[in-house]
Amino acid sequence: MLAVLGFAMVFVFMFLIMTKRMSALTALMVIPTVFALIGGFYLKVGPMMLQGVQKIAPTGIMLMFAILYFGIMIDSGLFDPIISKILKIVKGDPLKIVIGTAILTLLVSLDGDGTTTYMITVAAMFPLYKRLKMNPLILAAVVMLGAGVTNILPWGGPTARVMSALHLDASQIFTPLIPAMLGGALWVIFTAYLLGKKERKRLGVIDLDPVQANSLAASEIAATVEAMDYKRPKLLLVNFLLTIVLMVSLIKEIMPLPVLFMLAFAIAVLINYPSLEAQKERIASHAGNALAVVSLVFAAGIFTGILSGTKMVDAMAHSLVALIPHSLGPHLPIITAIVSMPFTFFMSNDAFYFGVLPILAKTAASYGISAAEMGRASLLGQPVHLLSPLVASTYLLVGMAKVDFGEHQKFTLKWAVGTSLFMLLVTLITGVVSL
Repeated sequence: MLAVLGFAMVFVFMFLIMTKRMSALTALMVIPTVFALIGGFYLKVGPMMLQGVQKIAPTGIMLMFAILYFGIMIDSGLFDPIISKILKIVKGDPLKIVIGTAILTLLVSLDGDGTTTYMITVAAMFPLYKRLKMNPLILAAVVMLGAGVTNILPWGGPTARVMSALHLDASQIFTPLIPAMLGGALWVIFTAYLLGKKERKRLGVIDLDPVQANSLAASEIAATVEAMDYKRPKLLLVNFLLTIVLMVSLIKEIMPLPVLFMLAFAIAVLINYPSLEAQKERIASHAGNALAVVSLVFAAGIFTGILSGTKMVDAMAHSLVALIPHSLGPHLPIITAIVSMPFTFFMSNDAFYFGVLPILAKTAASYGISAAEMGRASLLGQPVHLLSPLVASTYLLVGMAKVDFGEHQKFTLKWAVGTSLFMLLVTLITGVVSL
């Protein structure tokens, strides 16, 4: 009964936001509450919600200060040279722009953090998409696909969960997946080529000379002409070094991520805008974006809190595992790779890798299948996972790209599934995952 209730809740939620009958913000709070009451959890709904919000609070704090930090970096002009260089290379060709977006995403996302990837890549490319009237859904899709491939890096999160849940190391899980990750990167670039070709056919090639390119880089990033007063070209090297230190600290986990972004923001705003008045203006200019993203993150906390607190997520996991016929046991690796797409879409990575994967691995062991192979297979659904309403950074992406969450899901889903399937194909060819 709980499994049916859980799947029904997710289906109703997805239906309402994809058909634009409700916003993601309200649906994340209202729908799970209604289903929890239907399930008879009258007295426990409040504590479940609060627990979910508390668990996701560090992520919300991190995103808020990440938005403020990179907002300060954008205001100060840190990314202007990058944008100018990209504009000079791609000029006004939509095909080159979309491919450039894919390559930039794959490079930036090597730090394994979706939040910083979205902040830097969208900040660099959105002005160009806006200027040429390109479809922003393409920007959001390509950036997410690229981040989905590099999300399997050992420091990206999912792989660390697999290693922890199955007591394995990176040489057993990640190293054999490197060819698949490279294949996934090629698929993302191929997808960018297809989408870019369509945009070139729709818009044509717009001739942007270097003067226009520099003007675009200057004008589109700044909200107004007056905002140019906030550029800090003399502090470019200082801001670059501060960002590098932040990235290294994030990868090495010197401090908790929220704390690192809070400190980095405080240092950045003090260095670039010593005046209290200027600090207030810069923070206020990014407050709208921060509020839009963080409010969605905390709303998602209610959704996950009820999903976990009611044990719906556990019932969903066991019911899905039970659907696998005994005769298909020897094929569990490829089955795991395929079901990891819907599994990680409907539930958090924690729920899947700590709750479902050990059950699948234990079952597979009776057929002589190693836990390492099951762990590798389970990571191939990550490109689809990032489309889940349970992923906090996705709200940052759609907010920065200024696209509707439901529209983004509809547009990107087939390409995300294609990425996962292509990576699976590479693993089958290389023998990393067996049939």
